[in-house]
Amino acid sequence: MMRVQELLGVDLPIIQAPMAGVQNSELALAVSSVGGLGSIPCAMLSHDALRAELSRIQSHTQAPINVNFFSHHQPEFNAERDVIWRRTLAPYFSEYAIDSSIDSNALPKGPSRQPFSDVVADILEEFRPQVVSFHFGLPEKALLARVKAWGATVLSTATTLEEALWLEANGADAIIAQGIEAGGHRGMFLSAELGLQVSTYSLLQQILARVSLPVIATGGISDAKGVSAALSLGAAAVQVGTAYLLCDETNTSVLHRQAIKSNRSHKTVITNLFSGKPARGIVNRVIQELGPISELAPEFPHAATAITAIRQAAEAQGSSDFSPLWCGQNTSGCKEISAVELTLELARGLGTR
Repeated sequence: MMRVQELLGVDLPIIQAPMAGVQNSELALAVSSVGGLGSIPCAMLSHDALRAELSRIQSHTQAPINVNFFSHHQPEFNAERDVIWRRTLAPYFSEYAIDSSIDSNALPKGPSRQPFSDVVADILEEFRPQVVSFHFGLPEKALLARVKAWGATVLSTATTLEEALWLEANGADAIIAQGIEAGGHRGMFLSAELGLQVSTYSLLQQILARVSLPVIATGGISDAKGVSAALSLGAAAVQVGTAYLLCDETNTSVLHRQAIKSNRSHKTVITNLFSGKPARGIVNRVIQELGPISELAPEFPHAATAITAIRQAAEAQGSSDFSPLWCGQNTSGCKEISAVELTLELARGLGTR
């Protein structure tokens, strides 16, 4: 089997996880500058912003950068469900004097979370990134064929053995095994049953026993010992997210940083309140009062609009009560240092592996 460094074009078997809302290409460039694989989250970027990020990367490095997209099915807006959700959030709208009526301009549209499309593929084709990754499965076959036509290596996330087998059968070049410990959105796409989600090392071993593709471990890996442990179990590489959240090159907000550095970060849960899909974050007021899982939340991504208005009002007053404080279960590796330093720390002891 080809070594993952050769497959990805990098020196180190370390991938920085794409983390929407807390980073841009600055973090990715820093990680890639020392031989890791930096990543940029692209699903919430406008087409102009995507082109700008890709142009910046191209002008700063020839090293591979992973560009990450969502490949979910975009549901139709359900007005009835939206009304129910606004009604559920009504006490909070009142608390912050927000007009939540349907015709109100007080509810921001916010950044879209659009699935990968032909328009996006057109933009990518101008730059031909060497690594393209997907969350929530893979795009339709014709779109995936376009990505592969320029020689890109395709990664995608599996949260169960069944998802890994599906990815292997449908064109992925490597599989990211996302354990239950991981922060941010779960990559679930074959089942919404949270009871099927297992720990990183359990999932890694299940997948390695059944697939022939390289498997990348992610979730709860925060230091060099964790990296070595995953590799010793057979992972071809590791993907690290949470440990990078405090790095100099991130855009992690002051409120988010405060939560990560406090004892609050010891209590994280999987919640659907902020987007409609399950994602792990630090417990705050809205999670305690409404969740963490609510059947009333509209389907992804439509849940975000109403709660974003409350979040913005609360944050303006210095409160993270309604903020999606995405974070994994293990914050022990979070350090306020450069991403270059952190990447080299994660790689300590790998030798010539």
